[in-house]
Amino acid sequence: MKIIVDVTAPESALAALRQMPGVEVDCILPPEERSRPLEMERIRDAEVLFCTLPPTNIGEMSALRWVQIASTGYTQLFGLDLPGRGVRATNARGCFDVPIAEWNVAMMVNLARDLRQMVRNQDGAVWDRGARFQREIRGLTVGLWGYGGIGRETARLARHLGLRVHVLTRSGTVGPRGPIYTVPGTGDPEGVMPDRVFGPAETTAFLGGLDFLIVALPLTSATEGLIGERELQALPRHAFVLNPARGPIIREAALLRALGEQWIAGAALDTHYAYPLPATHPLWRMPNVILTPHISGSSLSPRFAERLWDIFVQNVARYRRGEPLLNTLTDAQLGGQ
Repeated sequence: MKIIVDVTAPESALAALRQMPGVEVDCILPPEERSRPLEMERIRDAEVLFCTLPPTNIGEMSALRWVQIASTGYTQLFGLDLPGRGVRATNARGCFDVPIAEWNVAMMVNLARDLRQMVRNQDGAVWDRGARFQREIRGLTVGLWGYGGIGRETARLARHLGLRVHVLTRSGTVGPRGPIYTVPGTGDPEGVMPDRVFGPAETTAFLGGLDFLIVALPLTSATEGLIGERELQALPRHAFVLNPARGPIIREAALLRALGEQWIAGAALDTHYAYPLPATHPLWRMPNVILTPHISGSSLSPRFAERLWDIFVQNVARYRRGEPLLNTLTDAQLGGQ
């Protein structure tokens, strides 16, 4: 079984793979997070591809049977017709759960206490002990729109901090997870953390009872633009919106209007509408917005690489035994639904 690796590979992980009988590993050096053609002589007979972005000539990899990607988002696989070619795909779900959940908690505290204004006061030597800097989040309600790994780990942390947890899912239910990678001791594997679960018909009721809305959905054709003016207006005026998922899930014009006209109290945004966000974009100048440059997943952390390779090594072993792979993407997901 030949494996093409186009991501940074620690020697310990490569050694674990190479100890498996019948496994050949070919590392592309240097690995790159961009799509470009790879040398056909190297990839023609590869059965497994581990990459961030697939090569532009992936269609010529006739022996390919499984693609592991190094991201949770999988839009880079749209249009490749992997199911039609009999190719399975898995993603990096679980690697980002801990750091993004921690980002969510940090942003809730920072927004509630208006830390951004306190920093400006410090820069201007302003001594202001106003009540808005002394609020706490205990007893407030956080709403998770989506309940995958990020939502579940956020729920666990939120419950420990004394917040109520409300969840909105497509089915209106939550339950045990399937074969999805989870860092031991984290998340909500059995689906028992939420205080209340809502379905799509209850979206307005879900939004109306929140102090924080956290977007925890993948970007698909069904979720792009899912949150617009109607949804933002359904939030209480004191509520904050956090988006560590994907920018376009919230309609840009609606978000700008909601912030400018104070339909909501503010927002923390780690995902955006352009990369980098242009210096002229109005979000930079809004005093009730915290912007971070798509770093909530902490992909440069050593722990990210450890978890990513833990997934892949486990999956190679599962693949060789004919067992279900961790983080398998469905045909519908690969079709952008």
